[in-house]
Amino acid sequence: MNYLFAFLTGGALCAIGQLLIDKTKLTPARILVAYVAAGVVFSGLGLYQPLVDLAGAGATVPLTGFGHVLADGVREAVAEEGLFGVLTGGFTATAGGIAAAVFFSFIAAVIFKPKDKSE
Repeated sequence: MNYLFAFLTGGALCAIGQLLIDKTKLTPARILVAYVAAGVVFSGLGLYQPLVDLAGAGATVPLTGFGHVLADGVREAVAEEGLFGVLTGGFTATAGGIAAAVFFSFIAAVIFKPKDKSE
């Protein structure tokens, strides 16, 4: 059942994004930012953690999950360090994921020959 909930949740988040692309004039970049912001807001309201508990990777892998991790990192850092945690918590919580994305992007750039879009 865990796989089913993860698949349905991740699929629903992606389907909503695709509908926003197809049916509105929003650019993909604005939709991505809205997803991260929605993850922060829903996490701040305490609504995203139950979804993570139910769907696992289906809720943590999409961009809303990144917003959730940012909000949790800030919340934990504020509890430990006070107001200074507002500035550092998000960086600390997401550092591993961002470092992995940069590393694997570099490896892909080394292995494959990037081309200009005009070619």
